[in-house]
Amino acid sequence: MTHTLVIFGASGDLTSRKLIPALYRLHCRKRLPAGSRIVGMARTPMSHDAWRDSLAESTAAHLGKEFDPSSWREFAGGVYYHPGDIGDSAAFTALTALLTEIENPPSVRLYYFATSPQLYSRAVAQLGAAGLADESSGPRRIVVEKPFGHDLESARQLNREMHDVFREQQIYRIDHYLGKETVQNVLVLRFANSIFEPVWNRNYIDHVQITVAEEVGVGRRGGYYDKAGVLRDMFQNHLLQLLMITAMEAPVRFEADLVRDEKVKVLRAIRPLRGADVRSDTLRGRYQGYLQEEGVPADSQTATFAAVKLLVDNWRFNGVPFYLRSGKAMSCRTTQIVIQFREPPHLLFSDGKGGFEANRLVLQVQPAEGIQLQFQTKVPDEGMRLCTTDLDFRFDREFQGALPDAYQRLLLDALNGDASLFARSDEVELAWGIFDPILAAWESGEGPPLLEYEKGLWGPNDSAEWMYQQGRQWFDVCPVLH
Repeated sequence: MTHTLVIFGASGDLTSRKLIPALYRLHCRKRLPAGSRIVGMARTPMSHDAWRDSLAESTAAHLGKEFDPSSWREFAGGVYYHPGDIGDSAAFTALTALLTEIENPPSVRLYYFATSPQLYSRAVAQLGAAGLADESSGPRRIVVEKPFGHDLESARQLNREMHDVFREQQIYRIDHYLGKETVQNVLVLRFANSIFEPVWNRNYIDHVQITVAEEVGVGRRGGYYDKAGVLRDMFQNHLLQLLMITAMEAPVRFEADLVRDEKVKVLRAIRPLRGADVRSDTLRGRYQGYLQEEGVPADSQTATFAAVKLLVDNWRFNGVPFYLRSGKAMSCRTTQIVIQFREPPHLLFSDGKGGFEANRLVLQVQPAEGIQLQFQTKVPDEGMRLCTTDLDFRFDREFQGALPDAYQRLLLDALNGDASLFARSDEVELAWGIFDPILAAWESGEGPPLLEYEKGLWGPNDSAEWMYQQGRQWFDVCPVLH
């Protein structure tokens, strides 16, 4: 069966910077299904060869020494371009003719929406009207980028519009964080190693920290970012995905619906934040200079940093707080999950001077992908003085070659019909349901104050104090693995 990937928004940055390099790498590794075809559609008038030449230039610039002209020519032989506007039904009629010409049915066809989110509904409706969702000649699937809606109601509306044309099993909502090797390795760490299961619960874990820190500011994305803010941009999708993988139970089998069933159970167990809880259990900030960024209104109240405390009311994690934190213009770029274990019930070797650290498991998602376990050891020849020591695992040290880009894994899964690492409609709606009340409280003035912080720090100073008041502290390391 042949495979065809149709990319709407083919002239955009996502296509040239992420999708085409990922597909080319899959081709070089012999992972892309044989005879795969890639069709790009955008409004810019362009021939097949002109688009191929443009992609060759951008892919070579992106991949550097990985780019090989001879293998590119082989790959580009299956690349086509179709000029057309998503709002023009005639463009989809012409697209149907092109696909009929280049495909050998039966075929798997994947439609990738690399467009502005405002065009998703229109693209779906056009595909349906042109008969391009019909599966009589093979599977038809769509891949939708985030953001999936702006709030709960818009997400529900988008789901309804997509379900008018495509079945839920045909819809792949992508979050590139789930394609990262280290995120997938959390599942392996938990469910393929019996040493962690006995302690992965409220009896041994004090709390969990999940941090996604970005070193840069909003740059030229000020206009978009100011309408989204940090909760919509990071928490509702990336951070909740990391929380779900950390907290979920083992599925009966590693199959898409069973994996996603367990993730949805976690979302259903998260205690809603309402009223005074939003003020006490969330914190928000804005880096100095944000109001001067291009496209940001002078009276903006948008947060570029947030910290949120969530409780998962289930048997395994009852009473264990999950601290989620993300921000722009912070100390460094890092994504990490910190499992902070409880202190021993009796500090036998404590000298009363403090400094004792409980065990900690750090899962470094990026940029230095790996795992570190921190524990106590005795300092030689200094009585019973203790120090924190670590055992660590680094992907780049243990395995040869560069880690595959997240889009390589996710594109291949979508082509092969494996939805395990993609979000389901109920998952998306439940995620919005958690953060909509927080957003409403913030925007109505009932949430915590908007704090200023200097660029290059770990957010507002009050963030550290907020944790101290709860008897805890942030794990601030850039990054933990070197």
